Amino acid sequence: MPKNLHIATYNIHKGFSSFNQRLIVHELRDHLRALNIDIVFLQEVIGHHTEHATRYKNWPSLSQYEFLADSVWSDFAYGKNAIYDAGHHGNAVLSRYPIVAWENEDISAHRFEKRGMLHCEICIPGWQENLHCICVHLGLFKRGQRLQLKALSRHIEQMVPHQAPLVIAGDFNDWREIASHILAEQLDLTEVFELTKGRAARSYPSSLPLLRLDRIYVRGFQVSNVHIHHGNPWSKISDHAALSTNVIRI
Repeated sequence: MPKNLHIATYNIHKGFSSFNQRLIVHELRDHLRALNIDIVFLQEVIGHHTEHATRYKNWPSLSQYEFLADSVWSDFAYGKNAIYDAGHHGNAVLSRYPIVAWENEDISAHRFEKRGMLHCEICIPGWQENLHCICVHLGLFKRGQRLQLKALSRHIEQMVPHQAPLVIAGDFNDWREIASHILAEQLDLTEVFELTKGRAARSYPSSLPLLRLDRIYVRGFQVSNVHIHHGNPWSKISDHAALSTNVIRI
């Protein structure tokens, strides 16, 4: 029965390097595999794009989430958020353990910035309760973020039993550091970098992180360690740094 989980969150910038200079989804897959992660929370994942498939010779024949999961993460879920003529993108969760249920909720604050939260229930062998995982990508503006955080809080109160283990991770675009005032104080969640380092991680830009945009919140776990994956080679893969943590089920 596993008690330890290795978790990561990463905004993959639709599989392109900073400033969209080149397609790097193949390198991305290699580096994600090297982290030996159990559950990966991904944002800005392309599910389908007809123009890219025509333009790039090495564009994967599968969706990006299927291509990244491949033979390493046996289960995956995808929440389609932004839809356009050429295709769509959204959030994804990749898991070594069975995803037994999932749903995607539209939390867009306005029609010009499509956002969602992907809620998965994962069955960990030997655990009495399913693990609840929510992958989020919040908007850029303060008012929208507050509405989205309230929607997230309301969803958790309604859909996640308090005794169930819970992980919320993703790109919160939260350089103002307001998310914890809602999630930690109202829902008994702990942000792993705030707990171990005193503040949320600097995760943007990945070449020299200055802004604290990304988060990993947990409930029902002890935090063993945390890590910010930035600099080479990560700065060549996305404009965000990847964050990871090892947690132990209480």
